[in-house]
Amino acid sequence: MNKKKINIGKKIIGENFPVYFIADIASNHDGKLSRAKKLIRLAAKAGANAAKFQNFTGETLVSEKGFSKVGKIDHQAEWKGSVYDEYNKCSVPLSWTKHLKKECKKYNIEYFTSPYNLSFIEKLKNYVNVWKIGSGDITWHESISKMSSQKKPIILATGASSLTEVKLAMKVIYKKTKDIILMQCNTNYTGSIKNYSYINLNVLKLYKKIFPRAILGLSDHTPGHSTVLGSIALGARVIEKHFTDDNNRKGPDHKFSLNPKDWREMVDKSKELEKALGDGIKKVEKNELKTIIVQRRSIRAKTSLKKGKIIKKQDLIFLRPCSKNGIPPYKHNFFIGKKLKKNLKEHDELSYMFV
Repeated sequence: MNKKKINIGKKIIGENFPVYFIADIASNHDGKLSRAKKLIRLAAKAGANAAKFQNFTGETLVSEKGFSKVGKIDHQAEWKGSVYDEYNKCSVPLSWTKHLKKECKKYNIEYFTSPYNLSFIEKLKNYVNVWKIGSGDITWHESISKMSSQKKPIILATGASSLTEVKLAMKVIYKKTKDIILMQCNTNYTGSIKNYSYINLNVLKLYKKIFPRAILGLSDHTPGHSTVLGSIALGARVIEKHFTDDNNRKGPDHKFSLNPKDWREMVDKSKELEKALGDGIKKVEKNELKTIIVQRRSIRAKTSLKKGKIIKKQDLIFLRPCSKNGIPPYKHNFFIGKKLKKNLKEHDELSYMFV
């Protein structure tokens, strides 16, 4: 079992610690700092441990000329403006950083971000205790290396990536730090129910085998929280989902985000699952001690038996209950051929002292 632990602020993440929930505010602030603060407050109330943002601008993220040639693809097809303009609309200004950090501190949750520009890393480093590398930047090793060199834990999302690309990125990170949270992810943002067929949670088993020192996680964009529960059962200790206050708002991320009600249900169900998973040691549980008595069979006299009788198999019967001193049926051969030292009535439990 992986005993590794990672500290993010005051929280400890590891196999023997509670699941860590990240509310990705992303572009759901809709260009307003006041909305970003509101979402931080709602996320904290709904059970999030952290609020994550994304720092980019149109020019630091996309080529307007490039997208003019390939057009709007997949979820971008619903965007009204150009891809370049839409990214500019939902960018998080660096000037917001101190206010977002302060708001998160106010509600006792962690603030951090994904910096989509090399210069942003330096400007943001004093505000974060962890870096998140988005799936889209998994091949940008220069950025990965710069974040990893900051001596902060790294969260790496691996959507739309081959295993080779994941290994290469992990190699870059491991040169700088061993504190890694490795997330399975699927980067289809349509919110379609069909996406359940592509989330491929069993990749977590592969990651656990190949990267035993990493802590597992899930960055998820599917509806609801079925995949979250499945990932936790497979060992994920960090969950990232997009967060909004209203799924009907206009914007690139609202549609597939969780609202406060659904987020709270996800957290509550996850906590139930954590309890249900237990410690993995097979034993009689404390709440089963009484059911052992009422459900198990013990060795009993089939009919009244006289003192001095040589016991045969046909003299025994196996019936419930099994008292604290009762003897289970699989031990019946001990009594065969033995002489009884006392009289037994029908259905009396046998004891080793009786022979």
